[in-house]
Amino acid sequence: MSVVMDEAATARVAGYFARIGEHLPWPGQRASFATYAYGILGEGDRKSVEPIAARAAAEPEATCRTHNRLLHFMRESPWDDRVVRLEAARYAVEAMSTREPVVAWIIDDTGFLKQGKHSPGVQRQYTGSAGKIANCQIGVSLSLATRREQVPIDFELYMPKQWADDAVRRRRARIPDTLEFKTKLDLALDMISRAVDAKLPGEVVLADSFYGRSHVFRETVRVLGLDYAVATDADTHVWVLDRLGRRRGEPTTVQELAKQLGRGAFRPLMWRDGTRGPLVSRFCFRQVKVAYEDGTEPADREPVWLVMEWPERESKPTAFVLTSLPRRMSKQKIVRTIKERWRTEQAYQELKGELGLDHFEGRSFIGWHHHVSVVLCCYAFVVAERIRAFPPSHRRTRPPRAVAGAA
Repeated sequence: MSVVMDEAATARVAGYFARIGEHLPWPGQRASFATYAYGILGEGDRKSVEPIAARAAAEPEATCRTHNRLLHFMRESPWDDRVVRLEAARYAVEAMSTREPVVAWIIDDTGFLKQGKHSPGVQRQYTGSAGKIANCQIGVSLSLATRREQVPIDFELYMPKQWADDAVRRRRARIPDTLEFKTKLDLALDMISRAVDAKLPGEVVLADSFYGRSHVFRETVRVLGLDYAVATDADTHVWVLDRLGRRRGEPTTVQELAKQLGRGAFRPLMWRDGTRGPLVSRFCFRQVKVAYEDGTEPADREPVWLVMEWPERESKPTAFVLTSLPRRMSKQKIVRTIKERWRTEQAYQELKGELGLDHFEGRSFIGWHHHVSVVLCCYAFVVAERIRAFPPSHRRTRPPRAVAGAA
């Protein structure tokens, strides 16, 4: 990635790295962080230790020393990823909030394709990045979003049970003894809890159906004081509620409910302007209670809104969302909020294609998290610079490669 830095931007990035450096206890760590971060932001197709060291040093002997220093910084140096990421998150939020409030928190996951079997957490598993089962690692992320910007602030590496229970693999990959097996849902809720504790701004959690179909996920989000708007599967069973909030009949799948209502019950709504004109689809809202077995009485469960989408040219509904967002919000605003999730994939493309999120080549659990932390810090800076360069009133949808000119 090539970043064009004028004098003011150079001063800002230096001040930003100094701010991050306050959470790195030793001068050598601060120097290594800056070297690695400038390598992430700078030119070059590969954003891993060896090419960054080669670009940072002018002579072969200096390259070797820089390479060894960065290897130690990434694989073994004891610095706290969470406090560094939180500082970067606050920096991005400061810039984002000058334009509009941070409203949504977005949970998603992405794959890191691998050739071998020694990288921590790697195995054959499904990843949406490839759209199939592949040999890869899976990272679960939390992003903060306004209507125009989105910044990933936290990542957790999913460690399959086969890895968590294998002492030999754990030792080789430098996996901490304290780490226990956690599902992707657990990792997501951990990140949300940390963000709540840090008092980061936000009101509603968005997620795809992998997370949304879990009643434990939805209920925990509510306990943490947030609303949710999460996709769910077509075979999710619900009771439809009448005007007085009473259940009617037996539970039915959301797909069958949509078919029973028919296309005529769906109304067109626009959620944003796209590059080819307004983005419009047809939606239907119904208040429901979700049917599942957990030992609680359905009468004690919170009523939620089911938002069903049936695009004009489709033969059947294509998307179903459960949301606790209050009905006093307009339907258009609820749909706009739901649709915020689409930009997560663009953020992943920028993080991988421009900042080398998936370029870490080591076999260290700690190293993976350190690399991701530096990348997240760099992306937070890029987002802040983009806001300064492109005020909302003049923004257009930009392709992933446009990050190169953002700073």
